[in-house]
Amino acid sequence: MKAYRKADAKGTDLERYVTAEALGQFRNDLDRMKQAGTVVRGDLAHDDTKVTAVDMDAHTPTATVQDCMDISKWQTYSTKKDQALPMPSAQPLRYVATATAEKWEDGWIITTFTPNGSQSC
Repeated sequence: MKAYRKADAKGTDLERYVTAEALGQFRNDLDRMKQAGTVVRGDLAHDDTKVTAVDMDAHTPTATVQDCMDISKWQTYSTKKDQALPMPSAQPLRYVATATAEKWEDGWIITTFTPNGSQSC
């Protein structure tokens, strides 16, 4: 959320928690936001978080985590227009997101993060 609040990953230590591929996904999102002159305000909530798969016997142990993202208390804010932007009318305020992670020496690292805005929860 720190990165999305300023449309920039600098100073957030995001690279400590995600692989290069996932970091690339986040940086692409942040670049689009920066180009559009938008930031995120408010809070993101997670409900019903559960581990849906684990493979501790793999060379690099993996896990899949799914939860319900609640964006009802956040808003996209235009820094160019100095105003909050309306959510798309079809955007569910609660939807499923899935993350995959690998167990590295320093802990669990997110390898992919996939929000599914078409699957409400």
